[in-house]
Amino acid sequence: MGHKVVVFDISVVRALWETRVKKHKAWQKKEAERLEKSALEKIKEEWNFVAECRRKGIPQAVYCKNGFIDTSVRLLDKIERNALTRQSSLPKDRGKRSSAFVFELSGEHWTELPDSLKEQTHLKEWHISNTLIQIIPTYIELFQAMRILDLPKNQISHLPAEIGCLKNLKELNVSFNHLKSIPPELGDCENLDRLDCSGNLELMELPFELSNLKQVTFVDISANKFSSVPICVLRMSNLQWLDISNNNLIDLPQDIDRFVSLMDNPIDNARCEDGDEIMESERDRQHFDKEVMKAYIEDLKERESVPSYTTKVSFSLQL
Repeated sequence: MGHKVVVFDISVVRALWETRVKKHKAWQKKEAERLEKSALEKIKEEWNFVAECRRKGIPQAVYCKNGFIDTSVRLLDKIERNALTRQSSLPKDRGKRSSAFVFELSGEHWTELPDSLKEQTHLKEWHISNTLIQIIPTYIELFQAMRILDLPKNQISHLPAEIGCLKNLKELNVSFNHLKSIPPELGDCENLDRLDCSGNLELMELPFELSNLKQVTFVDISANKFSSVPICVLRMSNLQWLDISNNNLIDLPQDIDRFVSLMDNPIDNARCEDGDEIMESERDRQHFDKEVMKAYIEDLKERESVPSYTTKVSFSLQL
């Protein structure tokens, strides 16, 4: 009984496999084209772009227009070039202040703080000015090394209670914002030396808890709506300078053991403590202020150290 021998034509087998390979490559090409056109791939591209912008501290308003994200590489390059240009044009003295422990931000294109900031808890100083930023985030409590919070000329309408966690804070400047109140927790910043809340226009009082700020030497609450000197200020035992000018003062405490600027307040029947002489003109008022300031500065120069309080100055001014 014989055996059957099957004979294959190798060319047929090769042709079969080449056909299958061509079909597979064609399918891969169509799948790649489909993914390229799909919304999923577009979303992935946008997310990668947004993540890159946030990593570099670029605000959303720059790369998002009318709800759409411009993912072009040209936009990112342009933003980076502008940032480098602004950095190179900074004044020399400002460049010297910059360091690994100082954060600086300026410009109306900023409407919010960069997300990357919350990871830089080693920072000791924030210098943020002339922005459209309205909110200081609660994660500020993480910045335990903070010494200076310099936040003038923004759109800040609220300070978080967490600011009271900054036990090493020495200076707080929130001038020319839109604050209507100061959180009582600020009284926990026991090392605070300077407080500037001027130019908020609607600020009418300071919380009594600020009486705990025994290290404060300078307070500026000018250009607001105070009708009297806050009680907490009178209890700041080391206070040397108080500027409460351009408010709505209608009365004063009997004794103020520090220098006080009272310009532009509607106080009636104003008199000097030692002369009882009514100041009847703007010229007299300005001359009096200059003379008191001159005497104050000369007195400081003659002493070996700055006194804990100055010569008593108790006066009122009428415009």
